[in-house]
Order: sequence, then C-alpha cells, then structure tokens
Amino acid sequence: MDSSIIADRRRLRRKLGFWRIVAAALIVALGVAFYRFALGEAGTASPHIAHVTISGLIVDDDELLERLKKVETSDHVKAAVISISSPGGTTYGGEKVFKAIRAISAKKPVVSDVRTLAASAGYMVATAGDTIIAGDSSITGSIGVIFQYPQIQPLLDKIGVSLQEIKSSPLKAEPSPFHEASEEAKAMIRNMVIDSYNWFVDLVADRRKLPREEVLKLADGTIYTGRQALTAKLVDTIGGEAEIRSYLKSRGVDADLPMVDWDKKDNTPFLLAGAVSRLITILGYDDLVKGQDINGILPPKLLLDGLLSVWQVGRD
Repeated sequence: MDSSIIADRRRLRRKLGFWRIVAAALIVALGVAFYRFALGEAGTASPHIAHVTISGLIVDDDELLERLKKVETSDHVKAAVISISSPGGTTYGGEKVFKAIRAISAKKPVVSDVRTLAASAGYMVATAGDTIIAGDSSITGSIGVIFQYPQIQPLLDKIGVSLQEIKSSPLKAEPSPFHEASEEAKAMIRNMVIDSYNWFVDLVADRRKLPREEVLKLADGTIYTGRQALTAKLVDTIGGEAEIRSYLKSRGVDADLPMVDWDKKDNTPFLLAGAVSRLITILGYDDLVKGQDINGILPPKLLLDGLLSVWQVGRD
C-alpha cells in the first residue's frame, strides 16, 4: 500500500480520535455543569439560610441589589447572613445596600457578619442587620463622610500651562483641580459633606439605639477593633458561625438548616471551555489543537473566560 495513503489514514484516524475526545469532553462538561446547576437549584429550593458576601468597595451594584431582592422574596430563605469585608465606598452605594438589607429584615431575621474589615459604608451596611457579630480583631467604625479632589495647578505652573474658563456662575464646576477653591466653594462642599454626615450619624443612632450625642463622639472617623466596638455598642456579639446560629435559633430559625451561598457563580460556558481544554491536553491532543482553529471547533462565546474576554476586546 502506498505510504502516502497510510499516512493519510493515520491522520484521518487521529482527527476522528480528536473529535471523539471533543464530543466526550463536551458531554462530561455538560454533565458536570448540569450537576452543579441542579445542586445549586436544590440548595435554594428547600428551606435554608441565605449567605451573601459583600466585599471590596461598595458601589451602586445592580447585580448585588437584585440578589438581595431575591433573598427577600424567596419563601425558601428563612434567614440571611450578610458577611461584610469592605473598607467602604460611596455613600449612595452604601445607602442602596442598606435599604435592600432592611427590606429583607422586614420579612426574616438578618445577621451582619463583620469579617476582616467593615468600615465607613461597610459599617453602614452592617447596621442594616438585626444584630452585628464581629471577630475580636475585626476592624470597623470609621463613621464619617469625605470629599476629595486633586489640585494640579502647581504642576501646571511648573510646566508653563494655564487654563482659562468662562462660567455662568462662581460655583459652577467647583471645586476645580485647576485653581484653589474659593471660600464660597469650600462652604458649599462642606455643607454637602455635613448633610451626608448627619444622615449617617442619625442612621447609626437609630439602628444601634444610642443617643445621638454618644454616636457623635464615636463618629470622628475612628476605627475600632471588634472588642472596642463591642464596648462602644457598635456591635452586639464577638464570635463566628456558632454565635450566628445561636442568634438565629433565638429568632425561631431551625439551627440545623443549611447555610447556602447566594454569591456570584461561575458561568457554565467557562466550565465547558476549561474542561475541554484540560481534557484535550491531558490526552495528548494539544499539538493537534495548535493546528486547528479552536474558534471553529466551539462557538467563541463558549471559549471566553474572565481573563481572555479582556484580551479579545475589539475582535470581530
């Protein structure tokens, strides 16, 4: 038999083997994805305690607010635990999350679980819970509001650049980074900061059942450890999951209910792409993949993950 025919048959068998592996990988990945989906659905389709993590900078986050709304309206959620690890964020973002948690609290018990850090807007969010539980060394507090803006005029002076402006009124577009703020502009900003600060102080006083004068003494921007915050009555208990479950039991929640994470889940397409890629490599077909256009094997959307989606921006 001609050697070229033998070589062609070998290549054909290799390609057929490759496609079999791809098909098998897809079936396995779909099965795993379905299992994860079904497991998640089963977890939230029976009575449970919802666990939501709020971490990083707090902003106006529609996805988080939607999740909190689902926790509020789900009949299967018997209580909620909000774990907070945040240095703060925008006042408005904190306000929105605070109100969303209070809406949950109107229907079922809510525990605020202060982790490493829950300061400023992070503490604002924590006050929305029916009780606040922190660790001995958790950091919390920093009750206050700040408004910052850069001043680059000294730099412009050094490089010989100037900016001319014509505006409708003295306070338009103030404060400006291109010149020192006038006393009127500073007063305007100060009034805005103080108004937000007073709202924050009143919120803490109301939620912690403390006299406003006492909260004002605590609301000078100071941060506190969990133990200090307990003494200052900014938190209720020092502890962790045992104390959380003990509180929920006191509110009539079954102590044996599972605690189910209501956090963002990995998208199934990522799972498919990762499973296919790893299985092909393990079985020794990675060299064949290099000679194929992987985008021709699977739809492009199935091959994106958090990292590659950035790299592929702008591609047709």
